[in-house]
Amino acid sequence: MSERNVVSWNTMIAGYAQNGFGKKALALYEQMKQEGVQPDNVTFVLLLKACASLAALGQGKQLHCDIIKRGFQSDVIVGSTLVDMYSKCGCTDDARELFNNMSERNVVSWTAMISGYAQNGLGKEALALFEQMQREGTKPNEVTYICVLSACAHSRLVDEGRYAFDAMCKDQGVTPTSEHYACMVDLLGRAGCLPDAELFINKMPIQPGSEVWMTLLGAARNHGHVEMGRRAFDRVVKLEPEKAAPYVLLSNIYAAAGRKDELAKIRNEMKDAGVKKVPGCSWIEVDNKVHAFVVGDATHPQSKEILAELDRLVALMKEAGYVPDLSFVLDDVEDEEKENALCQHSEKLAIAFGLINTLPGTPICIKKNLRVCGDCHNATKLISKIVGREISLMDANRSHHFKDGFCICGDYW
Repeated sequence: MSERNVVSWNTMIAGYAQNGFGKKALALYEQMKQEGVQPDNVTFVLLLKACASLAALGQGKQLHCDIIKRGFQSDVIVGSTLVDMYSKCGCTDDARELFNNMSERNVVSWTAMISGYAQNGLGKEALALFEQMQREGTKPNEVTYICVLSACAHSRLVDEGRYAFDAMCKDQGVTPTSEHYACMVDLLGRAGCLPDAELFINKMPIQPGSEVWMTLLGAARNHGHVEMGRRAFDRVVKLEPEKAAPYVLLSNIYAAAGRKDELAKIRNEMKDAGVKKVPGCSWIEVDNKVHAFVVGDATHPQSKEILAELDRLVALMKEAGYVPDLSFVLDDVEDEEKENALCQHSEKLAIAFGLINTLPGTPICIKKNLRVCGDCHNATKLISKIVGREISLMDANRSHHFKDGFCICGDYW
């Protein structure tokens, strides 16, 4: 381009940020400043979203400083995005302080903070804020209710979730979308009310989308309900035959149930359909640089040190009673190979990297593109106790915060 202004730069930054290239979006911002182009409020909103997607708290804090220096801290959209960024990096106290100090708050601001509590498993705090929002005269919109229902689902607040859904329909005049229905299925499914969840789907006044059936499939996986899992799988594949996630979830159900014949059959179906599993990928920010790992990754310059640290941790975990859950490895190989594969899941690699590259006692923050597996969740609880560190892990569904051998989710995820 012969001429570039802030709109040109914002467009390119948005392109990177919205397509999963957060690191490139942040690098482009540095180039933008070097060329003397002044960022505007849109620039900061886009960059903060990129930081949130990477759990890049350090870079997010630097942007926060730039926002204050350039006088955008009173912009309600920038402020709301800051709240969202801190929440998605696991810093709900910082997010709430920002929210409380906002000179102006609208429905986006309230929803961002409610969403932050929901993502971090703080359902009661989310509901309390939701009630305060209404007392202060801000009317919730359909996105607010998605966040409220999600908060109830992740905190086992079944009655509260049912009440919120009914109030949304009857009192607020909000027409439920497929996403609202999926939240209700999640609420019931997580609580183990699988027949109620399936009945709820069958009574929906709109055609259930794939996200609704995927939610039921996930619940069937959590509770080991083979037949319901298969029914939900058939519905999802009919709607979205190209997706790998339903094949993986049903494979997990069969593996956990010890149904080797069905497991082999579904894996062949997946192969025949030409569907490939998305590899797990985890990120960690150290010294303002984001390091990414995929399962079995041996490309990092510190791979030898990382694997040595994992060997040390596994030995200590086994002394503390850790038994690897081999059901999360679907390959038909010997148990020793399955254990090695589990050890090299992306989140474990990222945690080991963080431990050897940060000072003792420093909190560790990880971001993952998929749902954390049960074995990694159990292992991270033990690691947090063994090393005396707080570990935050943001997966595709929610945030987990580990401390002294426990997770804030209470193993309800």
